[in-house]
Amino acid sequence: MSDETSSKSKPRMSDRALVTRQAILEAAREVFTTAGFSDANIADVVAKASASVGSLYHHFGGKGDLYLALFEEYQARQEARAAAAVSAAKEAGESDRIARFVVGARAYLDGCWTERELTRLFLTGGGPAGFELVARRRYRDWTRLNEILLLADGEPESEALVLVLTAIISEAGSDVAVAESEDHARRLSDAVLTLITRIGTPT
Repeated sequence: MSDETSSKSKPRMSDRALVTRQAILEAAREVFTTAGFSDANIADVVAKASASVGSLYHHFGGKGDLYLALFEEYQARQEARAAAAVSAAKEAGESDRIARFVVGARAYLDGCWTERELTRLFLTGGGPAGFELVARRRYRDWTRLNEILLLADGEPESEALVLVLTAIISEAGSDVAVAESEDHARRLSDAVLTLITRIGTPT
């Protein structure tokens, strides 16, 4: 069977189903960031989405799966922001690994502020059963991506640097998301990235 035939045989969501799914996600984002996971009500989500309870369960299976879907899409956007920034730096001729990391980290921190309501939601805990494990797996995936970006020769010192820098950016993202203002968030990001440059640059 050809690839074309195989792809045609796979079920795809209709445009209407995609619109419904996106509307439910957007509504869930508003409800979850306002009420938190525990107090969020499915009825409020479907009402804001102008959907039915049945359609929500069809697309997501329940409140927990809906929360996880929001988290996965948030993480995907964050990864895309960082990857695009690093790619642009490479195309501009930036060859220094730490400088590339800083560029990607800045894009990530900017995303933490831009999507601060979701960042706060996922950092405060209280998600569905198993969410902590999902978050830890995502963190390990992120660490591996940073290893690809930063490791030159696999030396233990380099591996430790990846762990330290990833942890710093993760903690900084938490503080950026709760900053008092955009100016405060940017100044905090600048300070953290300056520190990372110092840590990662041999003296």
